Amino acid sequence: MRCPKCGEEYDNNDRFCTACGSPIAAAGRAEEKIGRQEPEGRGLIGYSPLINDPAFARYMKNTKIWSLAFAAVLAVVAIGGFYIYGETSAEMDNPEALLIGLAIGGMFLLIAVFQTIGRARSTTWDGVVVDKKIEKKRRKRHSGDDHYWQNYQLYTVSIKKDNGKMHFLSTEDDDTVYNYYKVGDKVRHHKGLNSIEKYDKSGDTMIFCSACASLNDIKDDTCFRCSCPLLK
Repeated sequence: MRCPKCGEEYDNNDRFCTACGSPIAAAGRAEEKIGRQEPEGRGLIGYSPLINDPAFARYMKNTKIWSLAFAAVLAVVAIGGFYIYGETSAEMDNPEALLIGLAIGGMFLLIAVFQTIGRARSTTWDGVVVDKKIEKKRRKRHSGDDHYWQNYQLYTVSIKKDNGKMHFLSTEDDDTVYNYYKVGDKVRHHKGLNSIEKYDKSGDTMIFCSACASLNDIKDDTCFRCSCPLLK
């Protein structure tokens, strides 16, 4: 390296220039630091502190509101539809038709309430991916009075939680989640959210949004769908 004052070459261990006597250690260390490259992907290792961003709290609040509102609309449609059916059809009269509509509408509301309670009662936990499995399956499907067999593949990622219990991520005919996680990956599930954060994302090109579970490019900072920060 060269002295920033007189241009004379010096050794990296020298603290003063041997030609002009100027202090050079600080300059040398600065040049050395600038020339040193950070390991690729270093910033993608570790659980992200962005989970504390207010956007996640807003997302969970809006999800609760929309879930209950959508269930209420379905309930009104079911009740109104069966009431009209009971008034106009010769096959069923009111109040029998209305009672069926009330039962179906109540079911929609109960499902939304239980989903909301489930999200509120969920906890943050850590775990490790311990197994991945692909299974060829088939199920019986009915078409009118006939039936047929439908073949499909079941992809399962098995996660052992820190409390010893197992958590499974399963998808049919879609290996995206299966390929995203590797055996040995440390992961974290955040309370109230839909996806699981990996500890080490340094080798990834894509990342799941921990709020809505949409798949995003690892270079993006926010989710294209819900605008929540990507945990990286």
